[in-house]
Amino acid sequence: MQKFVIQGGRHLEGEISVQGAKNSALPIAAAALLCDGTSCLENCPRLSDVFAACKILTNLGCRCSISGNIVTVDAHGMHSSEIPEQFMCEMRSSIIFLGAVLGRMGSCTLGYPGGCELGPRPINLHLQALRRMGVKIREENGILHCTTPVGLHGARIHLQFPSVGATENILLAAVTAKGETTISNAAREPEIIDLARFLRRCGAVIAGEGTGTITVSGVAQLHGCTYPIMPDRIVAATWLAAAAAVGGVLRLRHVCPADMESILAVFEEMNCRISTGEDSICFHAGTPLYAVRTLKTMPYPGFPTDAQAILMAALCRAKGTSVIEETIFENRFRHVDALVRMGADIRTAGRAAIVNGVQELHGAAVEATDLRGGAAMLIAGLCAAGETVITEIHHIDRGYDSPEQVLRSVGAEIIRT
Repeated sequence: MQKFVIQGGRHLEGEISVQGAKNSALPIAAAALLCDGTSCLENCPRLSDVFAACKILTNLGCRCSISGNIVTVDAHGMHSSEIPEQFMCEMRSSIIFLGAVLGRMGSCTLGYPGGCELGPRPINLHLQALRRMGVKIREENGILHCTTPVGLHGARIHLQFPSVGATENILLAAVTAKGETTISNAAREPEIIDLARFLRRCGAVIAGEGTGTITVSGVAQLHGCTYPIMPDRIVAATWLAAAAAVGGVLRLRHVCPADMESILAVFEEMNCRISTGEDSICFHAGTPLYAVRTLKTMPYPGFPTDAQAILMAALCRAKGTSVIEETIFENRFRHVDALVRMGADIRTAGRAAIVNGVQELHGAAVEATDLRGGAAMLIAGLCAAGETVITEIHHIDRGYDSPEQVLRSVGAEIIRT
C-alpha cells in the first residue's frame, strides 16, 4: 500500500506547469472510438482513471497506447459493444462510454459506474435522453442492455439539471445520429467546450457549446485528429490553495484563467494577490489569510463542487469564520473528519459546513476518502506542524499526475512510499 509522508510548514515558491484536465481527457478518449482512424490526444495526464479508460478502449477492440503525455487511439478494429462490469466499477466517468459505443456500434451492454462515493449520482438523465434518441434499454441483474432497433436519431432534449455527464453522453450519441439534436439547459463547463472542439475537429457539426443550448447535426462519419487536452482548472486550484494555506508565491503555466474566474474571486476575497496572463497565473498568498463569508457550489460558471474540499483545507487557517454550502453532492464532506483530526475547527449540518480558522494544524495519520478529499488532506499536511501520513492515496492518483513531484519542485517536503 502506498502512502504520502509530508513534513509540513515549508513555504511554496516557484513555477508549476499544470497538467491536462482529467474531466476533459476521459470523454475525449471515449469520443475517439467514434472516429474512423487514429486520434492522438496530447497533454493527457498520466492518471489511474486515464489508464482505466484505455483498458475499456482496448477491451472494445481499439488499439490504445500511452507514450509520455500522449494517448493514441486507433478505433479501426473496434469489434465489441460490451464493457465488462469490473471496468465500469473503476471510475464514475465510465458511463461516458455509453453514448459513444451506441453511436459507433448501435448497441451497448454495460454495468453501472463506480468511482468516489459522494452520494447518489443517478444516471437517469443519461438514460432518459438516450431513450428520446431511439435507444431501447433493458436492465437485468444490474446490467444495462441498450439497443437501437431503428438507429439513433436526433431529438429535442431538455435536461432537468445541467448535468455534465448527461450533456457529454448526448453529444457523443448525437454526432453520428440521423437528424438534428438540441440540448436545452445543457452543462456549460469548459470541459464540455473542449469535447465539442475535439468532435468538431473530427468532422462533427456542433454549435452553442458553452451556452445553455447546444445543437448537433448528425454526420455519417468522423475521422481521427491530433488534439491537445485543455489544462486542469481543479488541479490549478489545488496548487493555489496549497500556496494560500502554507504561504508563498507561485506561477502557474499552461492554465486558462478565464475558466477559473469563480475560483480566483474566492482567493482574492481571502486576501491573496493574483495577476493573470493569457495562459498563466501569478499568485501571492494572503498575509494574513481571511475567511470567506459564504462559499456555495454551483454548476459552471459558479464555484465548482470539485474545488470545495480543496478550498476548505486552505480556509482552516484563515482568520474568521467561513460558511460552505454544498449543493451538488450530499456526501462531499467526508474529508472533514480528517481535517478535524489535524486540528481544524469545522462543524457540519446537512449540506453546510462552518469553518472557524485556527492558528495551527498539526500532523496526523489520515486516510484519503475520495479524490478531492484526498487533495484537501495534502494541502492540510503541507501547512500542518510535524508529520502527516496519508494512506489510500489511490484516490488522489485518479486525478493528480505525480503530485509529490510537483510539490517538491516548489519546496514542499513530501515523499511517496
